[in-house]
Amino acid sequence: MPNEPMVPASTLVAFLLVLARVSGVVAFVPIPGLRNGPLTARIVLVLALAMMLLPSAPVLSGHLPAIGELLVWSASEAAFGLTIGLALSFWLEGFQLAGQAIGLQAGYSYASTIDPNTQADSSVLVLMAQLLAGLLFFSLGFEREITKILAKSLVRFPPGSYKIDGPIALAVISLGKEIFREGLRLALPVIALLLLIDLALGMLSRVQTQLQLLTLAFPVKMLVAILVLTSSLVLFPSVFARSSSHVLSTLLRLASH
Repeated sequence: MPNEPMVPASTLVAFLLVLARVSGVVAFVPIPGLRNGPLTARIVLVLALAMMLLPSAPVLSGHLPAIGELLVWSASEAAFGLTIGLALSFWLEGFQLAGQAIGLQAGYSYASTIDPNTQADSSVLVLMAQLLAGLLFFSLGFEREITKILAKSLVRFPPGSYKIDGPIALAVISLGKEIFREGLRLALPVIALLLLIDLALGMLSRVQTQLQLLTLAFPVKMLVAILVLTSSLVLFPSVFARSSSHVLSTLLRLASH
């Protein structure tokens, strides 16, 4: 039929390659509940992102790639997306490290719940930290920054032309230290306070041996930890935003080097 819409083969190939790049990012970004959500919703999300970024991709000119070449290009695109997703995962895992460290010292590790991402037992504070990191990621608008980085990468590296070199790979791997730097920055004040409580109760129990202070240590530490965390929640957005500068600069290098 002459009135039927026709999609050029080059546009279809470009869309599939952009889809591979976006799928790699979505696969690693730790969005709470995404992995266990409806399959249809995840497919629609990936397709919508690919369609939104398709105008940024240059039109494929010349001969269309063969099946083998198309598979190689798709693997390259998926590797690029996985690299961005891995860098974001390093960044957001710092909150979970802080929750794990605080929960272990405060005694919250004795209570567990189900992690919606892995369906495994996880401590309460780790799950709360994961949800808080996901909330800050979207409320501060970092998903728009990642979308801009993907759009710039499509302009700089057309589909099928990206190759991960050594310096960029080392830069992304070095982002693993963000887990420990951000996690310790958030957890150390609470851990130091809990350590002072342990020392104070230990000294009092040595002075007054008839007092069973160790039985009070457990509820006191749990109460102090939750009070300190509640009062310091207002500082978390600023810490989260400051820690993003190094990650985003590395991703911009990845997309434009």
